[in-house]
Amino acid sequence: MAESESPPEKTTVNIRMTETFLEDVDATWEEYGFNSRSEFIRTVLRDALKHPEFNRADLKAMLTSEAEIRDGRTHSSADIKSDYDLDQSTSDSNE
Repeated sequence: MAESESPPEKTTVNIRMTETFLEDVDATWEEYGFNSRSEFIRTVLRDALKHPEFNRADLKAMLTSEAEIRDGRTHSSADIKSDYDLDQSTSDSNE
């Protein structure tokens, strides 16, 4: 940005949300290393505008997957094969 240019003026926008939702927002922005709640919300809104192909169900599925990974509730392919008595040679011969 050139010295003569000033940053765009910002406008304050007020939104209402439940305390529980705000706690989730606060935990999320801090967890992902944003400098502030406002920075996080601006980024989320910018992403929503730039990538409208993601709908609420897609976002929920991604967030659920991330939570499962973080909480260790995922399984390796070897675990699944073992649980269902599948071995690699059986799946290779079917291809």
